[in-house]
Amino acid sequence: MKQPAVYIMANRRNGTLYTGVTSNLVQRVWQHREGGVEGFTRRYGCKSLVWYECHDEMLPAIQREKQIKGGSRGRKLALIESMNPDWRDLYEDLI
Repeated sequence: MKQPAVYIMANRRNGTLYTGVTSNLVQRVWQHREGGVEGFTRRYGCKSLVWYECHDEMLPAIQREKQIKGGSRGRKLALIESMNPDWRDLYEDLI
C-alpha cells in the first residue's frame, strides 16, 4: 500500500502516543511492531496502530503530521476516539 499517510501508534489505551508520516503505512507499522525502528516507538513500546489518515500526496501528509504533533494531547485523543473508540490495533485491517 504505497500511499502517503499520517498515523498514530500507542502502547495502550490512553497511553504513550507517537505520530508519524510515511509513504508505505503497512511496511512502516510492521517495522514499529517488530521493533525495527530505533527510537521513541521502540523505547516506549508503541506497537498498536490506533489512528491513520491517507493522503494523495506527501506534502499535505507532512503538513498534517506537523499540525497533529503541534496540537494538544487532548486533540490527539479525540482523533483516535473519533475513528477508533475501542482503541483496536488497526494494523490487521490494512493487510
